[in-house]
Amino acid sequence: MIALYVPGRSILHRLPAGVKLAAMVVLVLAVSLYPHDVVSAGAVLLTVVAGYAVAGLFPRVLVGQVWMARWIILFLAVSQVLFLTPTEALVNTVRVLAIVLLAALMTLTTRSADLLDVLVRALGPFRRLGVDPERVALTVSMTISMVPVVTDFARRVREAQHARGARLGLRFVVPLLVMSLRHADEVADALSARGID
Repeated sequence: MIALYVPGRSILHRLPAGVKLAAMVVLVLAVSLYPHDVVSAGAVLLTVVAGYAVAGLFPRVLVGQVWMARWIILFLAVSQVLFLTPTEALVNTVRVLAIVLLAALMTLTTRSADLLDVLVRALGPFRRLGVDPERVALTVSMTISMVPVVTDFARRVREAQHARGARLGLRFVVPLLVMSLRHADEVADALSARGID
């Protein structure tokens, strides 16, 4: 799930992108590696929710992010219950939800261009190993820009099938895949026309 920048004047909006990215990496590692129980996992989630409040994105944007992640949360919770105790499943699900919401909070409060600039600078030392930082940044920016496009394709297919009274299922996947691949071909042709291989 990739959130889009929401303009604001909060302290989180004003922090440099590099600081936010580094802080997010540290926090994600801490949340992932620390052996949490229900209380500590809940505290982590409440901390992330507080971050949304500080950024002025509570409750509407936060609820929207949770709603978009609902299938991931449900799948994770069900699969965890099959192999772990209910308490362990709850803790793991809350940890993953906190990480997803934290990543979304960073993208909600940081312009994509700023994140890409940080990425290019961070990958600069790897240029000697054959990594092209600008190409990586272009790939990431295109990936981010494709998320709303594919989401719109899914909405249009859903609406068309609903208008015909068709049930969703494999009939939903095929037209979505065709539309996405056709769009990818058009983007590739546009890039080639501009001399980008």
